[in-house]
Formats: sequence, structure tokens, C-alpha cells
Amino acid sequence: MKRISQLPVANGLKGLRIYQCQVAPAAFTAPGPAPAPPTPSAEHVDIRVARKRKQAELLKKGQDIRAVASGKGGGTAKLKRFWKDVHVQHTEEGLQVFLDKRPLRRPSKDILTIPHHKPHLASAIALEWDLLVSAQQALKTHLIPMTSLVNRALDIADEDKEGRDTIRNNIVTTVMRYLDTDSLLCWAPEAPEDPPGYETHVDRVESLRSIQRRSAEPIIQFLSEKVWPGVELIPVLDADSIVPKSQPQMTRDIIKGWVSGLPAFELAGLERGVLAGKGLLGAARLVVEWSTELAHLRDDVSEKKFGVEEAAKAASLEVDWQTGMWGLLKIHTMLRGKISGGN
Repeated sequence: MKRISQLPVANGLKGLRIYQCQVAPAAFTAPGPAPAPPTPSAEHVDIRVARKRKQAELLKKGQDIRAVASGKGGGTAKLKRFWKDVHVQHTEEGLQVFLDKRPLRRPSKDILTIPHHKPHLASAIALEWDLLVSAQQALKTHLIPMTSLVNRALDIADEDKEGRDTIRNNIVTTVMRYLDTDSLLCWAPEAPEDPPGYETHVDRVESLRSIQRRSAEPIIQFLSEKVWPGVELIPVLDADSIVPKSQPQMTRDIIKGWVSGLPAFELAGLERGVLAGKGLLGAARLVVEWSTELAHLRDDVSEKKFGVEEAAKAASLEVDWQTGMWGLLKIHTMLRGKISGGN
């Protein structure tokens, strides 16, 4: 066999050099040692999560600021309110609150319309919105309590027109639960005379039970004579018992029927009062005192006798008494001990 250099070469390929090359053998390598396991960070996971959330909030806030500055809105949380003037307009349907030229709307997108005979309520709602400094505050119901109250009443009225009673029945069920544990019917037992016990105090000359009765009995008398004539309202706690007693069935039926038949605005007001004061009697007394629809149930006097201050004082009487006895810090410590199981 001839070598490559001895092979005949065509005339056109004269001068072409041919090189011989050698291929190096393939190299085989073994895998290296396994990497060291990651070392967990000493920082607690909650701290990292909190930092991530804060970074996300700052990023969102920056986006909102840029959006507001460019006039394109502020996303879900605008940093300044979009209205300058708040006023009430009289329309054929009723009183409406306007933010500049835009009417205030309900969650259902309908225009919030207040009956003509409630001008003070419309003014109160307008004042609420005039005090807001940002549109974001309008999402907090505790800053617009009258607006949320009217929305609730209008929802009840809408259902009444449609022949439905879902909201009304739910409210009746809720408020009736507070009757058997009403604070105006839960009186402390009489303190023993010897030894005087925990009620001893240099500034205290009247027992808690006496104060409770003096505050509750005028309200109970008014309700049992003018609102629910003939109804017997009994104290729900015996002297030596912590389990409340139920009111007589006839009493429950009469009160339930009265609550069920309240107009929409009065029913919404009663619900708000019951939830705020944790009692049905004080809320009923307050609604009757100020309702235009229930004016026939109260005394024919121009000056109101029972207002929000009186209702709040009656509802928080025992807490105020305990605070005066032990001090605010001591009360908080006692409540915290009860919540944590005494530990």
C-alpha cells in the first residue's frame, strides 16, 4: 500500500500540502465531591416575611403616588380625595348627597337617597364625607357610620318592597339573643355587710347592685308601660347564680313581634344600638326616644330625655364601676388573665 505522499495528484491540485494529524484519546473524569449543604439563615422566617411585605407595601405606595401625580388614578388606594365640595340636593326621590357633581352611591351602585323628612340625617352624611381626607378612608365603615347605617336601612326597605324578609329576619334573630343577657337586667348580688368585701372604698357609699337598679329601672318602666304594655321584664341573674334566666315566653313573643314590625330605618338603628351596647333594652329605649315614626310612644315633650350619652352610660355602668374600684390597668390585667385561662 502506497503512502499518501506517493499517491498521484491531479494537475489542478499541484502545490496542495497534505498534513497528517493525530487525535488525542478521550479523557475520562470522575465526579467531584458533593457540595456542602446550604446553611440556614439565622434570621427568623417571620422577620423575612414581614420585610417582604413591607417592601411590597412600599412598592405599591410608590406606584400609587406616581399614578396620582400623573392624573391616572391611584389604584385601589388613592392617597387624596377626588372631590372638593360636599352638599345635599333635594330631588323628587328624596335627599341626595353629592361629591362635587357626582351623587353618593350605595354598594349596589344605586344612588343613596334619603327620605325628605330626614334632612338632619342627610346633613350628617354630608359632614362625614366632608371630613374625609382621602378616598381610602371611605372604605373604613367606622369613619362613615351614618352612611353605613343608611345603606343598611335602604337594603331593608328594598327587600320590603320586593316582598322579601331575609335581612329583617336575620336582624330579629340577632337582637333577640341579647334579651336574656341584657346588661340592664344583669344585676350584681348584694355585698355582705360583714365583712364588707371587695366593694369597700373610701369614696363609695352605694353598692353596685343599687347603682344598676337605679339606672335600669326607669328604662324598664318606660318600655313596659309605653312600648310593650303589660310585659314583665325580670332580672336574669339570681343572687347566687351565674347562669342567666330566660324571659317569659309571652314577653319574648311580644318583643319579637314589635321588633319584626319596625320600619326599615328604625330596625337598622335598633340593630346598630344592640350591637354597640350589647343589650336590647337600652337600644329600644334610644330608638323610641328619637324616632319620628314612633313619636306616639313617648311623652309629649319637646326636649329629649334619653340620648346617646345616657345609653352609653347605662351600657357601660359596670365597667365604669370596676374601673373606679380597681383602676384601668388592673381591669385590663384581670381581663387578660380571664382570656388566657388564668395563666
